[in-house]
Amino acid sequence: MGGGVGGGGGFLGRAVCRRGVRAGLAVVGTFHSGELAVPGVHARRLDVTDRAAVRALVAQVRPDAVVGTPYRYDDWAVTADGAANVAVAAAEVGARLVHVSSDALHAGRPTPYADDDPPTPVHAYGAAKAAAETAVRAIDPGAALVRTSLILGEGSKQIQLCRDALAGRAVLFSDEMRCPIDVTDLAEAVLELVASPYAGLLNVAGPDAVSRADLGLLVAARFGLDAAGLTTTTGAAAGLSRPLDVRLDSARATGLLRTPLRGVRELLAP
Repeated sequence: MGGGVGGGGGFLGRAVCRRGVRAGLAVVGTFHSGELAVPGVHARRLDVTDRAAVRALVAQVRPDAVVGTPYRYDDWAVTADGAANVAVAAAEVGARLVHVSSDALHAGRPTPYADDDPPTPVHAYGAAKAAAETAVRAIDPGAALVRTSLILGEGSKQIQLCRDALAGRAVLFSDEMRCPIDVTDLAEAVLELVASPYAGLLNVAGPDAVSRADLGLLVAARFGLDAAGLTTTTGAAAGLSRPLDVRLDSARATGLLRTPLRGVRELLAP
């Protein structure tokens, strides 16, 4: 079986590529800038906003499955149009599609979001992720759409942000609640879905809901860092223009998948 990973140069994309190779799959990973140096992966440079180029590459490779992970926080064309282009190309060759989405498309509320809750975006990135989902579901009703949360692991931007806050170079919010997940757990879950017939939305996040500030304290304890310098505030006080409490209920995924979705307290245990 062969597969393509759109956005293979990103943090999650590289993890999916590595796990795919380990599982014995022939993997083609795409990247836009820099390089994709994952042993066993056939790396191809690709601009996902160029629909003709995406279609041409997928038609040439003819993968059995495509995992779509490309995004750029401040770029609608990459996040929304790019997802649609990947979906069109996958559908043209009959490839199984797993699209990776985000909890950022929700507005935030005191109760966790279910898998099928409709998007309620409050900022441009959330709107782009919502548009991507709409396009993917229209193009390929059989696709699996994974909504996930903060992704942790070696090289994670989330861990580095906590380190910066502990060193006084950033601020963490005490009312921004998320459900972090380990990058390897998420990659394994995605590959499980590649091999499954599951269609539609699925929350795939960790079971522990923590604030950004609490995540900083967990990072301090895990790596033996001094937490005294941690600066926190609230998103409301800072006028944060992104959703705050966006906890995901991943009970459906927990029952469906063999891959254990570990909580952040287990992942960052001292």
